[in-house]
Amino acid sequence: MLSPIALRRWSWLHKWSSLVCTVFMLLLCLTGLPLIFHHDIEHLLGTNVEAPEVPAGSAHVSLDQVMATAQARYPQLGGMFASQQDDDDRIWFVTLSRTPTSEDGMKQVAVDARSGLALAEPKLDEGFMHIMFSLHVDLFAGLPGKLFLGLMGVLLVLAIVSGVVLYAPFMRKLEFGTVRRERSTRTRWLDLHNLLGIVTLVWALVVGATGVINTWADLVIKYWQFDQLSQMVAPYKNKPALTQLGSLETAVAAARALEPDMKVGFIAFPGTSFSSPHHYGVFMRGTTPLTARLFKPVLVDAETGLVTDSRNLPWYVTALLVSQPLHFGDYGGRPMQILWALLDLATIVVLGSGLYLWLQRRQPKAAAADLAAGRAL
Repeated sequence: MLSPIALRRWSWLHKWSSLVCTVFMLLLCLTGLPLIFHHDIEHLLGTNVEAPEVPAGSAHVSLDQVMATAQARYPQLGGMFASQQDDDDRIWFVTLSRTPTSEDGMKQVAVDARSGLALAEPKLDEGFMHIMFSLHVDLFAGLPGKLFLGLMGVLLVLAIVSGVVLYAPFMRKLEFGTVRRERSTRTRWLDLHNLLGIVTLVWALVVGATGVINTWADLVIKYWQFDQLSQMVAPYKNKPALTQLGSLETAVAAARALEPDMKVGFIAFPGTSFSSPHHYGVFMRGTTPLTARLFKPVLVDAETGLVTDSRNLPWYVTALLVSQPLHFGDYGGRPMQILWALLDLATIVVLGSGLYLWLQRRQPKAAAADLAAGRAL
């Protein structure tokens, strides 16, 4: 049983942590909803790249041919990344840039892995889904935007925890889930706010906590580069720069030979932040719904095509990779997507009703209704 002083303190924490983060959490819930169904929306908008039908069992062309096709579109640019979707190995998405560390001016070419023909040039910085993703991830503000949203996520977690603490004394005279329909409009919204808040409690905590972790992604990757990647490439520290890259197909074949039970997730070209000036970084992934999100880097000498190092990712990177599918609900197929969408909509109601209750609380009539309901926010 909370003392009156403790109750007031928890109430203050719940009110202000909620108020500060509510508008931003509403924005994240609204932008996160289409991201749950991003593949379907891209298909409807015609921005999703579709692989043409070919005879069953058609062989794949070499990655060197894939790269030649992509670079023929932009001969002045060099390779940056090459990747495939988790569940579709028919298309290679090749990202090209002026330099390996470019942050703008990048181009992407989708190449059919079976015919070696260019299928499309997906736009990386425009369109509806790009706007939704950028608002959701960093508010178009880069790392500062991510860290700010991370802070809002921490406040959300505090609001949830304090709300749970306050729920028990509030419901001591009511049955669980009661919505007092005979009372005022504000009281009904208060009961609905509390009910949906408890129903979505676990989901909101999971999504809020994983969202906070995701906002640290840039910092986590930078620490991995400083901590582990620097050790993996240390023997090449004083070697002269490469004048010509060796076969990409040979490098990937070496990585596959090292990890025959894994698939290629993505390839980082020499000089990018996921490799070194002397290595192809071939990131292998598992084949189950969970392990498909977990990568194992294999560094391959970009000149000789020989594997020079491979290590399991440290726990902090693994935590980041696991948090991403949990946050977006995109690891359990359609049922998980629908569940995530319904819980997202319920959370929008919780956030909106909380804002409504605070605004109404500032009205004298609402304050009197609060006293009558036996509730002090």
